[in-house]
Amino acid sequence: MQTQRKHEKGRTVIELRGVVKVLGEGETAFEALKGIDLRITQGEFCAVVGPSGSGKSTLMYLLGALDRPTRGEILIEGANIAGLDDRGLAQVRNSKLGFIFQFHYLMPELTALENVMMPMFRAGTGLHEASQRADELLSELGLGEKAHRPPGRLSGGEQQRVAIARALANQPLVVLGDEPTGNLDTQNADKVFAIFERLVKEQNQTIVVVTHDLDMAARTQRIIRIVDGRIMDDGPTQEVLERHKAQAMARND
Repeated sequence: MQTQRKHEKGRTVIELRGVVKVLGEGETAFEALKGIDLRITQGEFCAVVGPSGSGKSTLMYLLGALDRPTRGEILIEGANIAGLDDRGLAQVRNSKLGFIFQFHYLMPELTALENVMMPMFRAGTGLHEASQRADELLSELGLGEKAHRPPGRLSGGEQQRVAIARALANQPLVVLGDEPTGNLDTQNADKVFAIFERLVKEQNQTIVVVTHDLDMAARTQRIIRIVDGRIMDDGPTQEVLERHKAQAMARND
């Protein structure tokens, strides 16, 4: 799949330093994230896991430049984005990041092809080049024959593949997925993760997903486990899962 700009494997692409995020104001204010230090390197396939309310989605919003930290630094390719205005953050999102959400957020009045073209238009890509790239991406994801269908004429799994193609449109530095398989059946969830695995292996794509599904998380290379706004464990997937299992067994004894 010709979807990834060339980057040196293993170099730091996103780094968080002492990141704190306070939600709410006054008496209702609370720290959703409590001093997060995190480094994501090129070519990693990471899963962020944790119980409901642990801060997973808050972390994803910060990684994706969709929000600003209350304190701390967020660096993308070494540049601190924490102080950027809304326009600056939008430019970072469109040029360096690709997003895949649980509910697709495709524009129903557009075809699959046109949905994939939209991020390229925002980046200033011409019509012919955008159309050609969108068609190539959809074909690579098995949707070439359905490129001119609106989302309403596609299955849930097919809509999510369109969303993946859209996320890859501008050759992002990092693809971020917020529960990207949460609205899919097991078979389609498996297909989506197979696509992620292929992108990492063949294109050295960096992918970070938030997921509650430990079976899916087990297919990644690294797990970052968050509890109560803190990173409680971070490391190679099997090691983290084994530690988590051992801790659960100890609590039950």
